[in-house]
Amino acid sequence: MPANPRYPTLIIVPTYNEKGNIGMIYQKIFKAAKNCHLLIVDDNSPDGTGGIADRIARKDGRVFVAHREGKQGLGSAYVHGMKYALERGYRNVIAMDADLSHDPENLPRMLEEIKTHDLVIGSRYVKDGGMVNWNARRFLISQLANLYCRFLLGLTQADCSGGFKCYRTELLRKIGLEKIFSPGYSFQVEILFRAVRAGARVTEIPIIFVNRHEGESKLSVGELLGFGWTVFKLRLLAWAGKA
Repeated sequence: MPANPRYPTLIIVPTYNEKGNIGMIYQKIFKAAKNCHLLIVDDNSPDGTGGIADRIARKDGRVFVAHREGKQGLGSAYVHGMKYALERGYRNVIAMDADLSHDPENLPRMLEEIKTHDLVIGSRYVKDGGMVNWNARRFLISQLANLYCRFLLGLTQADCSGGFKCYRTELLRKIGLEKIFSPGYSFQVEILFRAVRAGARVTEIPIIFVNRHEGESKLSVGELLGFGWTVFKLRLLAWAGKA
């Protein structure tokens, strides 16, 4: 049980140069989900995001901020937050982006579904899901990435690379966060793969993914190459019985 059972869920929001979004995402989260805590994991954003997060935390006791010494990657930020949740006894963890691409209005449904599942995925590719303001190139890259994951790793989920997820912390203990090796975007498929191998009950709910409102996308060519290597490495580890 969490130290304060009124707040069984920790929402993790990694940030790097999100000063234009952090205040709005904070407001939207607590409008949608009251009985949650928010952990902002900031990688020493040069634009001052960390300072804004600190000011929010000083005014609202439901908000906490973790400051890291540099840009260490999306995946490592989530692992940092998940370890924080495990150490403090939260029952659920929700992972979501800071850029408003993940609509907090989906939080109540996620929290309802997690009562009967171990992992809830906010999916762009199930019925009633979709994307807004995506160009054809980004859509194609996303589709190919998901096909690659399903083919190489045997995953059956429609959205293998989506980042809007709710986990039971029991599942995170089963996975073993110390096994996670993906520091960046490819973390999303690695943790899904490990969850499935751990026997997780996984469900997908439809979301509309909206391209970021402020700032620049963090998805680079390097991240895409890292994604491809991570999926291949997971397949090798599975073949060797070491995944």
